[in-house]
Amino acid sequence: MVKVVKFGGSSLADATQFRKVYNIINADHERRYVVPSAPGKRFAKDTKVTDLLILAYSHRNEADFDDIFDSIVDRYNSIIEELKLDYSLADEFATIRENCLDNASFDYVISRGEYLNALILAHYLDYDFIDAADVIRIDESGNYDAKRTDPLLKEALAQHEKAVIPGFYGLKNDGSQQIQAFSRGGSDVTGSIVSKCANASLYENWTDVSGFMIADPNIVKHSQVIETITYQELRELSYMGASVLHENSIFPVRSAGIPINIKNTNRPDDSGTLIVETTCHKPKHVITGIAGKKGFATVTIEKDMMNAEIGFCRRVLQVFEDHGLSIEHMPSGIDTMTVVINVNDFIAHEQSVLAGIHRLADPDKIELESDLALIAVVGRGMKRSLGTAARVFTALAKDNINIKMIDQGSSEENIIIGVRNRYFERAIKAIYKEFIIKED
Repeated sequence: MVKVVKFGGSSLADATQFRKVYNIINADHERRYVVPSAPGKRFAKDTKVTDLLILAYSHRNEADFDDIFDSIVDRYNSIIEELKLDYSLADEFATIRENCLDNASFDYVISRGEYLNALILAHYLDYDFIDAADVIRIDESGNYDAKRTDPLLKEALAQHEKAVIPGFYGLKNDGSQQIQAFSRGGSDVTGSIVSKCANASLYENWTDVSGFMIADPNIVKHSQVIETITYQELRELSYMGASVLHENSIFPVRSAGIPINIKNTNRPDDSGTLIVETTCHKPKHVITGIAGKKGFATVTIEKDMMNAEIGFCRRVLQVFEDHGLSIEHMPSGIDTMTVVINVNDFIAHEQSVLAGIHRLADPDKIELESDLALIAVVGRGMKRSLGTAARVFTALAKDNINIKMIDQGSSEENIIIGVRNRYFERAIKAIYKEFIIKED
């Protein structure tokens, strides 16, 4: 049995955290492949190493570059010294400094946080080191290229019983030998890829919380932890702003049927949240989670007999596509359709989009609304429970919150509600009270 363990930046922020990671890995001989992030914040006003690297990159032609770079060197050296390791990264620091001043790419510079942390962790654990640049390939869209990556990574893992592989980056798949990074949080993706190629029995993702919360703990204090959640439920919640796990990290393990366990480095005995493809596990509550985002706009198009006009919706959507705008949701009626879109993306194209809709679709009326927040209520238990939507609406009505939009997915596992931005936090609290506090 093989487990892949990924540790986030807060789990490897300093020597104290490194010791916790060491104990976790050595407590289970199945934890054979380790994916680390760059050192995160040690305290509230601290700066993540990746942010320091971004700062160094932006100041590489300025006088304060050396001071910034030296602060990065000090972070790593303090870890090495406090762990009393007979190890030096002096040559690596010199190479990175030289490359940075020699106009190395942005992706190369920001990837060095994971690279250096992985070198230290491999030495500390006495594990082999596999550079992600040797085994991970990323396509022109910044996504994992399975066709080119999987053969390389499987072969490398077969040659190393235990290894540390830095997260967050790989090589461009165009043969240029240039480093390319995933988006922020991409170490989660690396951990998922390694899990798939190692045929892991479990992918453990260690962070600073004891699992996936039912609601944002910044909004709902002492929110309960979700015990078991499906990939589909997680995708819905991650898309709507829940941020424990990088949303793209689901796909590699999902295709291989590998579960993910979200665990807390600081409380390793907590069971955390288990993420699975499907399950007979009966959920404790009707809903699994609540998540949402502010900052949306709606474009409502009205036209009599719209439903009988072939190609009407296609022509409207063509306008948004022509302007490079992504559509979030599209609730509709017989004579109306509403397009929900990110307001910051839309506002620069607002008038040209309206003109395009008039030109291609000849509507009777177009109405715009902004200041909209979307909230997703997600749960596999909703399929088997009568009156879930009614309970949501009643909970909001009792708190005097007006619903601006409703959209329910065909899977019956989610309901999307639109409310004014100012009601966003209150709405989440009201829904949590109705489905979690009342059911306990």
